[in-house]
Amino acid sequence: MSIIIFFIILLVLVLVHECGHFFAAKKFGVRVDEFGFGFPPKIFGIKKGETEYTLNALPIGGFVKIFGENPNEENTNGPDASRSFVNKPKWQQAIILFAGVAMNFLLAWILFSIGFMSGLPTSAGSEPTGFKLTDVNLTVVSVLENSPAGAAGLRSGDKIVALSSGDDYIETLNPDTLKSFVLSHGSKEINLGYMRGQNKVFHSAKITPTQTSLDSDPKIGISMDMIGTTKLPFFTAFKEGMLLNLAVTKDTALGLFTLIGEGIQGKGSLESITGPVGIVGIVGDAYEIGFVYLLSLAALISINLAIINLLPFPALDGGRLLFLLIEKIKGSRLNPKFANTANMIGFAILILLMIVITWHDVVKLF
Repeated sequence: MSIIIFFIILLVLVLVHECGHFFAAKKFGVRVDEFGFGFPPKIFGIKKGETEYTLNALPIGGFVKIFGENPNEENTNGPDASRSFVNKPKWQQAIILFAGVAMNFLLAWILFSIGFMSGLPTSAGSEPTGFKLTDVNLTVVSVLENSPAGAAGLRSGDKIVALSSGDDYIETLNPDTLKSFVLSHGSKEINLGYMRGQNKVFHSAKITPTQTSLDSDPKIGISMDMIGTTKLPFFTAFKEGMLLNLAVTKDTALGLFTLIGEGIQGKGSLESITGPVGIVGIVGDAYEIGFVYLLSLAALISINLAIINLLPFPALDGGRLLFLLIEKIKGSRLNPKFANTANMIGFAILILLMIVITWHDVVKLF
């Protein structure tokens, strides 16, 4: 089920992105030869007007084939050259290229807004002014690999409702009281009760805190927060959805540039990168916790897709925008062979990187 949901999310996100390119190209009179659902080989196609709409065998997104996007003699000087992407004004080309990214940001805004209308999980203290959180619980935000909590089966989204050790227990649960309880009991086994999933099924786990070194404090290996539900009226939901969209975009961009910077310095690690296989697991966890979590995850992936596409790397929208900027500065077009070759090499590098990340995801499963 997780794989099916993942492919549906991916299909929607990529098709929304490609719709941005499609409608912007149509708006400026650029010929669109094909709008593909999935990637070739082609199963069948239907032609309406000048555009063929195709269904393809690999259900991992979609594509738009825009006339003149990859310059050659036909689309530069041929009989239909006036409708070629490469012959349109630079500002129109830029809008067509940026439209896909803009649609991903728009989709994330809509998803976050729907989440707020439905009841979005929110950290206590971060709720919009004038609104109160409901159903506030001490919630597991993340679980460290190979930690006592991970070995006991805890997952992100679990709501901790009970904590005891022998005859000692906590009445008021929050991050501070849980940390104090673990510290006071050292390496003694503790009993932790938690609720999981949409049906709030009760589970219990026996966890023995560990120390990473002789002078470190005993820990169970989780990060946690007081999480409640924010449910907002229609217009307020769209306002807060936009604010959340901007905040997540900023944090995601900073995180990505930090990751790239560390990679350039030789400090990078694949441990912090998740590919398709890893995302399938995350999608499954989000689906089990609740539909709103799935909406939020889809919004996060949409923002990541937008930011990655803006990177000034050949084959990405950002790389094509960089080429446009260079052409604008130098006052003439780049050599088509150079641009096409650069985009082809960039695409090959991206595919190789995806294979490496996917392999790393698979290795982590064993």
